[in-house]
Amino acid sequence: MIEPWPTTEAEARVVQEDLRGRVITHDDFPPLRRIAAVDAHYSDSDGMTWAAVAELDPGTLELTRSVLLARPTVFPYVPGYLSFREVPAMAAAVGLLPEPPDLLIVDGQGMAHPRRFGLACHLGVVTGLPAIGVAKSRLVGRYEEPGRRRGSSSPMFHRRELVGVALRTRDGTNPLFVSVGHRVSLPTAVDLVLRFAPKWRLPEPIRLADAISRMHR
Repeated sequence: MIEPWPTTEAEARVVQEDLRGRVITHDDFPPLRRIAAVDAHYSDSDGMTWAAVAELDPGTLELTRSVLLARPTVFPYVPGYLSFREVPAMAAAVGLLPEPPDLLIVDGQGMAHPRRFGLACHLGVVTGLPAIGVAKSRLVGRYEEPGRRRGSSSPMFHRRELVGVALRTRDGTNPLFVSVGHRVSLPTAVDLVLRFAPKWRLPEPIRLADAISRMHR
């Protein structure tokens, strides 16, 4: 973790420029024994960020462990720098697991970001863990609408660079936007997201992490 943590956009820009060069975009992860999804919500009443981790067995997709942690929100809302609000709590929550997971599935952007360093990249780099970004809405990039059947996909480009894939995970639902976070290639990320979303639009790990992160309410 970066200490001291940036508290202004100018400080964050310097850190972001430094860290984005450390993102690994090819497959570099062990056999999957434990996977974990990470999500966060804010509590305006007390200025806290609540981060949740849902650890699952990758074969059965059964929940094996969960963490819910709160930390003060120290960074303002600035478009393009969301990770500086969420990563401190997320990384701390992941650190409470008895063993690090073999893969992080992050509810947010990876390289599909204006400066190629979204939430999944940031969390992956500071923890050193393989990570995939799975976003419910597009931040940057253009793509053609994928087919309506599950598994249909379309490449997403920003400034003529491939930054992600629009992926249909359930027939007739809106696509998800999958991008590289850290140590996982884009084709592998797409395959894993489909594997972990056998029934619903959202991958099961993210569905559970979202539910856990809202428990503070």
